[in-house]
Amino acid sequence: MRAADERFWAKVIKGPAPGDCWFWVGAISDDGYGRFTLNKNGTTRAVRPHRFAYYLATGVWLDDMPSLMHGCDEPTCVHATVDPSSHLMPGTHRENMLDRIKKMRHSNGTGLRYWGVGRAAQADRSRRIREELLAHGWDSERIVAIRFNHDPDTPTLF
Repeated sequence: MRAADERFWAKVIKGPAPGDCWFWVGAISDDGYGRFTLNKNGTTRAVRPHRFAYYLATGVWLDDMPSLMHGCDEPTCVHATVDPSSHLMPGTHRENMLDRIKKMRHSNGTGLRYWGVGRAAQADRSRRIREELLAHGWDSERIVAIRFNHDPDTPTLF
């Protein structure tokens, strides 16, 4: 697992503040979530990077892991720790769906963020964040602009 561990962290960019997201900048699937491959006993297996991050933080193996919820609602965030600063927390499918409704991320939601967009738009958004991070490093203003669908080059009114 050591080689997988090193490959994994080479594809993560952490924000400078303790509460910032840790973004996966490797492969991104067509649903906007990341993809990471594990090679074990001659078999290649694709896993979600946030689940692998949770394994690294807690030691709970992927097959034994419960559903995970993103407190930050960022599909490519892998900020997993054993303390309260973790952006990933275990939960049931029901808890995840209730959290989705509470935050208006369901298809009938009226949230002003990216929620309710289709898979292609979500994947595009995740890839734009990845490209911004790879091209310019951590720039909170630009990352927030993409996350919340604002053009960072548009002048503000005030």
